[in-house]
Amino acid sequence: MMLLDILKYGDPVLRQKGERVEKITPEIKQLVDDMIETVHEAHGIGLAAQQVGRPLQLAAVDVNGVEDRPSRMSIDGEPVNPEDYMPLILLNPEWTAVGDAKEEGGEGCLSFPDYFDKVVRAERVRAVAIGLDEEPFEVEGTGIMARALLHETDHLNGILFIDRMRKFRLRLAQGRLRKLKRSTQQALKEGYSQDYNKMIRDYFQSLQEKMDAE
Repeated sequence: MMLLDILKYGDPVLRQKGERVEKITPEIKQLVDDMIETVHEAHGIGLAAQQVGRPLQLAAVDVNGVEDRPSRMSIDGEPVNPEDYMPLILLNPEWTAVGDAKEEGGEGCLSFPDYFDKVVRAERVRAVAIGLDEEPFEVEGTGIMARALLHETDHLNGILFIDRMRKFRLRLAQGRLRKLKRSTQQALKEGYSQDYNKMIRDYFQSLQEKMDAE
């Protein structure tokens, strides 16, 4: 397993809708293992493939250790202890709200370092997904589990939690968000420049090696 770089707000990959995962390959299993290690190292409760540069319908959720907003959860209609199913891997998930109840709660995102705000979400949700065993399953959750399911499935469709914020809260956050976006875009430009310069150096080095060989 290895730690993956988590993309920050402003990276265009975060706005891409993920492609469906049609087959569980060794590469997909390795990606899942790396995502789990990465989200644990970052002390997060969820991570989507887009956040590590892979626009796929794949997310990992792990709400273990969250005590201030306890969760209730069921798998295929049977109540379960959430801790027994973490980390929960979801492939190609689709969710629906259960009932009309909504709640406003604090929310953060690993792609928005040290930024938290309030977002209104459905209080209870049900999602149908594929597991790593390639079998479909249904998960239903409340509390932080419901919020994590909604947050991560949004990521898989190129939607960020700031898109769900109330307009007045988003206006208050605009300065900070613009600063983060500019910083990310500048880093991307510098990375592209470094890659281009390396390509040029490698090209001329190969030419010199050919000339020396002659």
